[in-house]
Amino acid sequence: MPGIARRRALAAVVSLLIGLAAPAVAAPPDTLFLEELTWPELRSLVEAGKTTIILPIGGTEQNGRHMALGKHNVRVRALSARIARALGNALVGPVIAYVPEGALSPPSGHMRFPGTITVPEAVFRGTLESAARSLRLHGFRDVVFLGDHGSTQAGQKAIATRLNRDWQASPTRAHAIEEYYRAATAEFRDLLRARGYRPDELGEHAGLPDTALALAVDPSLVRTEPPRDARMAGAGSGADGDPRRASVELGRIGVDLIVERTVAAIRQSIQRRQE
Repeated sequence: MPGIARRRALAAVVSLLIGLAAPAVAAPPDTLFLEELTWPELRSLVEAGKTTIILPIGGTEQNGRHMALGKHNVRVRALSARIARALGNALVGPVIAYVPEGALSPPSGHMRFPGTITVPEAVFRGTLESAARSLRLHGFRDVVFLGDHGSTQAGQKAIATRLNRDWQASPTRAHAIEEYYRAATAEFRDLLRARGYRPDELGEHAGLPDTALALAVDPSLVRTEPPRDARMAGAGSGADGDPRRASVELGRIGVDLIVERTVAAIRQSIQRRQE
């Protein structure tokens, strides 16, 4: 019996040492963001059926005196994650933060304000196309362009059309989802107008709707100190519209609208591809 006890004790020690020597294998993170995964984790997810990838397209530009330059990038990343989770089989690629914003010389559009970064249209379209072709190579079957910025809409559509022509004989398709931007702009403004908000508040850029969405996604994007005042709107402010009555609650209404419209549009576009 003493010999048996010694052998059992020795076996226990050996098992412990083997366990200590074995490399720890962490569970894959609970994330939908491609850049937070290792390549084996990504490959496993694609093999398991996550074959839709969202390419969020933002922009780095002035957003009035009261809102951070990276508004588009933060917003499209957060909303893309919500949309991907609702789809169930989607991941989210890195945000494309460099988009056409106007001319350099002489400066035009948002380029008249410090911090705005622009790229030529051809550079933007080339980046979009290369990213999509890369993702197709790695097993994705539906590449979805979601643009949070007005200047990118035509380019997204043109590149999706070109890719789908080239990929006609394959199961992969590109989808330029214009409903995302439409919901974030025209539809959200219409909804707020129906609730009694004035056209001069709504505006086209960095006004009430834009600011409300930022507050709902990440309040740190919006400066509330010093208090919001009339200098936030008008000539020289960079804002078109009056953001002073923007709120988190209004922004959440817009977020829900964008997610609902976009998820439905992506599903319809993929269904058309499968028919």
